[in-house]
Amino acid sequence: MIRLVFLGKLADLAGGDTLEQPGSPLSWLELLASLPTSLADVIASDSTKVAINGELVADKAAIVAKDGDEIALLPPVSGG
Repeated sequence: MIRLVFLGKLADLAGGDTLEQPGSPLSWLELLASLPTSLADVIASDSTKVAINGELVADKAAIVAKDGDEIALLPPVSGG
């Protein structure tokens, strides 16, 4: 299983903080296809950052998660 962690407003959109996702390996496109369209659209935006096992990923499209990996989805940060 691959663990998805939704932070901030993404947790509200996802209906919770975490989700276990079957499938290994799991590509970025497969991940997006497995989520509701409204959530996938926000996650796919350039302003949403992704970390795998605690390390930020520069190119989301290149993600291939394996069994036991944790994918953290970080919403855009706002503030002043």
